[in-house]
Amino acid sequence: MTDKISAVVFDMDGVLFDSERITRIMWKKAGEEYGISDVETAVRDCTGSSRTDQYEYLWNKYGRDFPAVEFRERCSILFHTFADENGLPLMHYAREILDYLSEKKYPLALASSTRKDAVHRELREADFLKYFKTTICGDEVEHSKPDPEIYLRACSALGVPPENCVAVEDSPNGIKSAYAAGMKAVMVPDQIQPSEEIKKLLFRLCPSLEDLKSFL
Repeated sequence: MTDKISAVVFDMDGVLFDSERITRIMWKKAGEEYGISDVETAVRDCTGSSRTDQYEYLWNKYGRDFPAVEFRERCSILFHTFADENGLPLMHYAREILDYLSEKKYPLALASSTRKDAVHRELREADFLKYFKTTICGDEVEHSKPDPEIYLRACSALGVPPENCVAVEDSPNGIKSAYAAGMKAVMVPDQIQPSEEIKKLLFRLCPSLEDLKSFL
């Protein structure tokens, strides 16, 4: 096994797009509509996980009679209405780091728990699809983050062993997924700061995407 870094796999929401902040606002708004409390904890715990896992979480938190599917669809409608009207803002240095890594000839992949149609729509609108050799999305895997499946598939698609790949993440679920896959897990925190447990899993903790240049 070598320590050489040969490829980079990005999460999308909260890493390339400033979407987690908007997601939190829309979950809180939907929570008010549905009369549920502690939505801040719910959206934090669900960050980086698939819809199916989010449904299970919501049922466990609010009861099996809670309309979890309907609630998540409402959150999604609110989010996409905002995005359609305002566009999704990019995270600081997102385009610049993709340009930089492409110029350095790193093969890039994207591993997002979001559904493929939404991922590709957002990537197209930002003109980001061109950077990625492959995308693995939430509705293309059986097990969502923190399971390592999505990252293992991304590494396989790139043809690079996991230990030679960096995963760039903003959420604890994503970091756990990348670490379990055997990758070099790099956290660029957005809405959630790393706990001491998460810090132990990290290859690097970076204040912003620009700091990736210090080792790539």
